[in-house]
Amino acid sequence: MVRAVAGGVTLAVRAQPGAKRTAIAGVYGEGAAAQLKIAVQAAPIEGRANSALIEFLADQFGVAKSRVELVSGELSRSKVFLIREVTRQDAERRFLPWTHTP
Repeated sequence: MVRAVAGGVTLAVRAQPGAKRTAIAGVYGEGAAAQLKIAVQAAPIEGRANSALIEFLADQFGVAKSRVELVSGELSRSKVFLIREVTRQDAERRFLPWTHTP
């Protein structure tokens, strides 16, 4: 789900557009194929859902929107985002409540 890359991390996301509000909804899949499931209030029309995801992730990580880039999955529910200036440890800590299995 989270991979360290030069200058930041990549985050695999499974988008659920058309939700009542934008929020983390859990984890989709298991193991290396796991994705962070995010419910997105915006509709998947004209890139609105992608823009909403970028804004949401920037807010979650406390970085500028220009530091979050959609690198794959523009027209898919499965997406990969590059988040600059964030370490893998910071990203994993932020999503621990959703990824931890008791």
